Parts: sequence; structure tokens; C-alpha cells
Amino acid sequence: MLAVDGVSVAFGGVKALDQVSFEVEEGVVCGVIGPNGAGKTTLFDVVSGLRRPVEGRVRVDGRDVTGLPPVRRARAGVRRTFQRTQVFGRLTVEDNVLAALDWHGGGGGLAADLVGLPARRRLERDRRERVAEVLALCGLDGHREAYAAALPVGGRRLVELARALADRPRLLLLDEPTSGLDAAQTARLAEVVRSLETTVLLVEHDMGFVMDVCDRIVVLDLGRVIAAGPPAEIREDPVVRAAYLG
Repeated sequence: MLAVDGVSVAFGGVKALDQVSFEVEEGVVCGVIGPNGAGKTTLFDVVSGLRRPVEGRVRVDGRDVTGLPPVRRARAGVRRTFQRTQVFGRLTVEDNVLAALDWHGGGGGLAADLVGLPARRRLERDRRERVAEVLALCGLDGHREAYAAALPVGGRRLVELARALADRPRLLLLDEPTSGLDAAQTARLAEVVRSLETTVLLVEHDMGFVMDVCDRIVVLDLGRVIAAGPPAEIREDPVVRAAYLG
């Protein structure tokens, strides 16, 4: 589902990513770990289209997306959450999640909205049913009418997750998804990630969470891949232990 091939990114004379290559099979949960400054978020920016690499290619489901902007990648099924939550604070939780579905449109424009044609009413009903489904999955069904800005950081992070899931992504990128979550919310998140029938790439510092939910782990250090493999193998790798796990 995802192939990163020889990707390099430089900031001035510093290489944030240096010939990074790895693949993630369809349906696999893959973790990306490493010390601060290893290049993890830069890698996410490249995969999601926020930053173009100076070298290398990115393919999603066999399609070269290296030159595509973020909106084109999102509409092709690549969805992302951010290390710093980015919700629409003045919208309700429900409307935040509905926003992920609006790009599909409904045909007929404003006139069709005003007349309330059966097809438009059915489309709206289907969208709200999908939103209710992901809100329940993320433990947010009791906060549907709350303004997103009023939620604590953990709640806002779950809103962002629900919004990313609403349109059934093919590749889901989660950047520090447990940050700000309490123990119960982290356990719920682990259940959600394990239940997803999609490919997931996640950056996370909570090693217990990573080892629990990931099928495969890629380790970055100073912009290079130093190891890749199943959690048990990564946990015992002496190079990884020296660079990061201790």
C-alpha cells in the first residue's frame, strides 16, 4: 500500500531524511520510532504531500504520488492526524467530522439544498450515520454537540482521529496519537487501531502502545533507517537499543 523509495529531505546543510526506503503492506499497522530529530514528522510530511523530497519517490497502492498536493492525496485515500491537534474549534464535534465528507458534494448546488430533494436528504442521512459510527468508535458519541475547542487535548485528538476515519481512508497516518490521552483513552485508541481494516503508519513515543498495536516497526535515527521488522525483533535489536530504546 505504501512504498517509500530513497527519500531525502534537506534543510540547508542538514539532511532530515537520508535515502529512506521501506514498504508497508495493505492492512498492516506500521510504527515509526526514533529519538527526537530522527526525521519522523518530516517523513509524514513527505508521505502526506506537505513537503516534497529532494530525492526519491513515494507510491501509494502502486501509484506515484510524489508530485501530488495534499488535497489530491487525501482524496485518493491518504488521511493524517497531526502532532499538534488541528480541529475546527468553533464547530461542534459532529460538524468537525462531517467536514471530512463534504468534498464529495451532492449535486444541484444551493437550489438542491433549499428544495431538499429526496436524494439530498438521503445523502445527508448517510453522512450523519457514518459520523455517528466513527464517533461511537472513538468514544465521542456523548460529545456530539460540544464545541471542539471546549474539549481537553485528549478529546480534541480523538476528534481529529474520528475526522480522519470518517471517509474510510486507505492509508491512515497518525502522528503521536496517544499524546494528551489518559490511560482509558489510550486503551480505547489501541482497540480502535487494532480494529481498523486499513493500512496505518504511526509515529509514537509510547513504546508500550507501539509494541502492542504494530505489526511492523521502522526505526529512524539521524534521518536514516537503522532497522525494520516485527516488534519482538526490534525490541531485541542491539543497534535500536543503543540508539533509542536503552
